[in-house]
Amino acid sequence: MAGILAWFWNERFWLPHNVTWADLKNTDEAAFPQAEDLYLACPLAFCIFMIRLVFERFIARPCALGLKIQANGPQKAQPNAILEKVFTAITKHPDEKRLEGLSKQLDWDVRTIQRWFRQRRNQEKPSTLARFCESMWRFTFYLYIFTYGVRFLKKESCIDLCVCVCVFSQPLTADIHYYYILELSFYLSLLFSQFTDIRRKDFLIMFLHHLATISLITFAYVNNMARVGTLVMCLHDSADVLVEAAKMANYAKFQRLCNLLFVMFAMVFISSRLGVYPVWILNTTLFESWEIVGPYPSWWVFNLLLILLQFLHSFWSYLIVKIACRAISRGKAGKWNPLHVSKDDRSDIESSSDEDNGPPPTPVQKHHNSTTNGTNKAHGTNGYLSAGAPCLDEH
Repeated sequence: MAGILAWFWNERFWLPHNVTWADLKNTDEAAFPQAEDLYLACPLAFCIFMIRLVFERFIARPCALGLKIQANGPQKAQPNAILEKVFTAITKHPDEKRLEGLSKQLDWDVRTIQRWFRQRRNQEKPSTLARFCESMWRFTFYLYIFTYGVRFLKKESCIDLCVCVCVFSQPLTADIHYYYILELSFYLSLLFSQFTDIRRKDFLIMFLHHLATISLITFAYVNNMARVGTLVMCLHDSADVLVEAAKMANYAKFQRLCNLLFVMFAMVFISSRLGVYPVWILNTTLFESWEIVGPYPSWWVFNLLLILLQFLHSFWSYLIVKIACRAISRGKAGKWNPLHVSKDDRSDIESSSDEDNGPPPTPVQKHHNSTTNGTNKAHGTNGYLSAGAPCLDEH
């Protein structure tokens, strides 16, 4: 075991050629980052998750109810043992062949069965109230940690990134230690709670983002590049505050405020993550540090993680521009809503037509619909387009 630890903490991997672990040992005069400091983040992540549950239950929920946000979820599908068995044991998205078989078995038309499966899928989604509580928790944390980060950076005077990146003898202050442990604990809690939170289309991208963030925080701390990490974290938190605020305004149906916050978020996100981040931070960590301390193995890993984060920034910027363009085109028809719950690219509820609210038809109605459809088809029209046509679920 000792041999494995010695191999893992090899100085030539983690540190520049002129720095050793002995140079980063704590002394009476100064403290330096120690890898074992990060162990505290694991129990603290659990504490943050418990604090979140209490916050959502006793603070966010009353605020949501005060804003008239209802706790009702999507409409529940009519109980049906056969369809429920298919849904839970076989598939949540039946193909055309299975739909036709179920139609004959139940004497229901295909459209009604498609609607049942859509309603049943939506039934597992959380309500707007749950989404509001989740966003309010994240907004509160991001606002607190961003405010703390800005105050810390002003006090520390660590804006000169050449010094921040290339000087390994800088001591660790209590503020940096607190900032790192809190951020690492929060992202650890997000990593695990992602499996219980609202499931969105970019689940894997967000999971990759959390892993990259946790790895970056760990590498920056162990390498004593902590001041670079504080800049990266503060830069990211600035946009996260605004997007959570915009989502809260959307769930509360404060449309003008939502529009304003979304525009502010888009401007801050794109300018900070496609402008400040690559031009200022990446330029320094990649090129200026190369000239001063030269590359070493963990330097390559650290910068590759920073570049990976930049690719994620580009992907999300594309989504933001796409949402904005769609919202602007919709705004020409008087429907501007950049964060509409059922329309944006991170939506979690499938939309359905107005007719989805009706109960499944009786066998008599089914045969009547079939006759009507046949008549319409003869005249070139068909209300269902095709008996086996799949229903399009918007996200």
